[in-house]
Amino acid sequence: MNALILAGSRGGADPVADYAGVSDKALIRFGEATMLERVVIALREAGIDRIAVSANAPAVRAEALRLGAEPLDAAGGPSLSTLHGLQALGAPLLVTTADHALLRPEWVRDFLTDAPADADVAALLAHRSLVERDAPPTRRTWLRFADGGWSGCNLFLCRTPQARAAVELWMSVEANRKRPWRIVRRLGIATLARYALGRLTLAEAVARLGAVAGVRAAVVSARHGLAAVDVDKPADLDLVRSLLADAQ
Repeated sequence: MNALILAGSRGGADPVADYAGVSDKALIRFGEATMLERVVIALREAGIDRIAVSANAPAVRAEALRLGAEPLDAAGGPSLSTLHGLQALGAPLLVTTADHALLRPEWVRDFLTDAPADADVAALLAHRSLVERDAPPTRRTWLRFADGGWSGCNLFLCRTPQARAAVELWMSVEANRKRPWRIVRRLGIATLARYALGRLTLAEAVARLGAVAGVRAAVVSARHGLAAVDVDKPADLDLVRSLLADAQ
């Protein structure tokens, strides 16, 4: 099992990096460790030996080398960077992000254990009740399905080479985010109607996305609500610092 950490820059100023007074978000420190270091350590302790970091900032690439990780050139977006990582590292490939500051090795092991053995691709999501239990101060946008609100956990498994098709669908969604009718056309009006009526479960939605891509896709329900907490905005950084301080 190899792992890819997405640490590319979206271009322009990063409000979280500016808030923390560093050049790149991945270099924010929690005690003696950078955020990227915390993610690398969690993956290593989960039993993953080969770890690559997709980044374009020289300081982040240098940090990856310091940590014994392999720097890869970041592409124009997370989906294309993931595709390049899959091409370079092969499957199975675990994908996460450099801003997953609370990542724990047991979350990784649980995810890999719980992911269906016959799935080409799997994603970890946490139910709203679990997130609000474990991280009540967090504010986020929920994916609303018939079985409740869900939040992504920035952990993805490309188990087989066929996962490439799912990544290519992700690329298409990114490319057409300003032309939603193209996404609607691919998913089918019946699926979207069920979603709009509150009749579509998360598992059904993921299965439909997999069918569109021609792969077996699965969702894994997180066992830990904190797995949904990453550092996307300054308030997230304050929350993570508070959670880590309370854990000491």
